Amino acid sequence: MVMQFRDLIENAPSAPGIYKMFDAEDNLLYVGKAKNLSNRLKQYIDVSKLENHKQVMRSLVQKVEWEITPTENDALLLEEKLIKTLKPKYNVMLTDGKMYPMLSITKHTYPRLLKFRGNVSHKPNIYGPYPSVSALNETIKIIQQVCQLRTCNDSFMKNRSRPCLLHQIGRCSAPCILPQANYDENVKLAHKILKGDSEVVISHLTKQMQKYSAQQDYESAAQIRDKISVLTKTTTQYVQQGQPSNSDLKWHNNLQLLEQWLNLKLSKVGVFDNSHLFGKTPVGAMIAFGHKGFIKTSYRHFKLQDKKRAGNDIAMMEEFIARAIKDIPDLDLIIVDGGKAQWNIAKKTSSDIPVLGVAKGIVRNGDEHFIMPDGTENYSLDKNSALFLLLRAVRDEAHRFVITYHRTSRAKTFTSSCLDEIEGIGPTRKKYLLQHYGSIRSIMDASLQSLSKVPKLGKHAAKKIYDYFHSNMI
Repeated sequence: MVMQFRDLIENAPSAPGIYKMFDAEDNLLYVGKAKNLSNRLKQYIDVSKLENHKQVMRSLVQKVEWEITPTENDALLLEEKLIKTLKPKYNVMLTDGKMYPMLSITKHTYPRLLKFRGNVSHKPNIYGPYPSVSALNETIKIIQQVCQLRTCNDSFMKNRSRPCLLHQIGRCSAPCILPQANYDENVKLAHKILKGDSEVVISHLTKQMQKYSAQQDYESAAQIRDKISVLTKTTTQYVQQGQPSNSDLKWHNNLQLLEQWLNLKLSKVGVFDNSHLFGKTPVGAMIAFGHKGFIKTSYRHFKLQDKKRAGNDIAMMEEFIARAIKDIPDLDLIIVDGGKAQWNIAKKTSSDIPVLGVAKGIVRNGDEHFIMPDGTENYSLDKNSALFLLLRAVRDEAHRFVITYHRTSRAKTFTSSCLDEIEGIGPTRKKYLLQHYGSIRSIMDASLQSLSKVPKLGKHAAKKIYDYFHSNMI
């Protein structure tokens, strides 16, 4: 029996997706999701380690099928849909009407963070789904630490006579009792964090930290520094999540679907995205893909040459596409992340190359629609279709690529501007510092003992750097 099951899963891929288990009569027994299908299915080999109901189910399995998805989150959504529609006998978690946990920011004078399961159509500003309640709670904790939004219900808030414990530990601004000058601003910051736009929030907080430092309010500056630290870690995780590889997508088949959908013959497709912080460090990027997957040799980074365009996403897009077409003239299709304005400028710039726009709705992953090459808007593409998942995956890969580049560019600029102010720290020492620590944040947090060990620096220069950051930036 063990060898028989091993044979059933022998060719399972090491990729995210869903799996289905069937009995001898081809009845569907169970649907599951996995970050790595091969590893997950191997956990069913030793029956003794399974839950009781899964031991019974496993003894009946005679066939196993799987379907690869671009990311683990896509697998989660597909699993939920299949359980709802197919009602497998041994899926006991979701067949009672439950859904994966989600997060909403409510409409109120002082909006709250709301955990819920169920229909999303009657709730505004939806984020998720999350793979577990613990994952959702961790997200809420980050929002509380940075934005201090309330989580209590309206009745609880209305009847408070003094701030609760969450206010005392710095996770709620206590709108129930205390005057609120920045609550609306913090709600906007929370939306940006949940959409993955933490870079904007980090820049905003950095300015606050520098303001407090200049006022010698070191306690407040230290609190802001801790928030930046939390967000930096969160943003890194966001960028690293869901980076699709060529093995995750059935590229040839999916590109044929794209060709049929657009009535085009495609060999190389370019996907564009921009990034900047309040107009500073404006950069762009293009990723490329074809029938065999991502074409890394055609990936491009762009630093904005016409500085008058900085902060204007449309004008920046125009320059980057024009430069890309000149550098890589063999593009058969251009995909831009944005709505009609982005599509229009790409169409104007792209000469005879067709343009497809991926326009975001309320929810970034799951609510997209498309601006077709003829300029019409398409809302009808099935959100669980292979073609939709392909277009989302390549859009997200372009976003990942440009955000990573933007962060690197910002770090270099920030490092130079800070270290240039320290007497005796020239180009060579700056180079060794950055090579040793990797980022300005790590240099700022380094101890005097650690700095003294940097090659070519010396104890005297190390003390200057340590004193500079710890007396000015906290």
